[in-house]
Amino acid sequence: MTERKSVLLRLDPAVHDALTRWAGDELRSTNAQIEFLLRRALADAGRLPSHARQMRPRGRPPATPQPQPSSDPPQLAPPRPG
Repeated sequence: MTERKSVLLRLDPAVHDALTRWAGDELRSTNAQIEFLLRRALADAGRLPSHARQMRPRGRPPATPQPQPSSDPPQLAPPRPG
């Protein structure tokens, strides 16, 4: 896997605040929102490289894998003697 590039970006504070609010509404970090917008602009202009990796889905990943529901009915324990 290739390393991600770091870029220093200077923004007007009002623009940064607006991006941060928008990112929160979309369940993304500010950094992910900026990358999303840049990718969309590149795609709209026909300039997104075909070999660019897909972005991770938005939101937090699950803390632990969720168990898959079983289609079998639950089994009851046999009654205890006594």
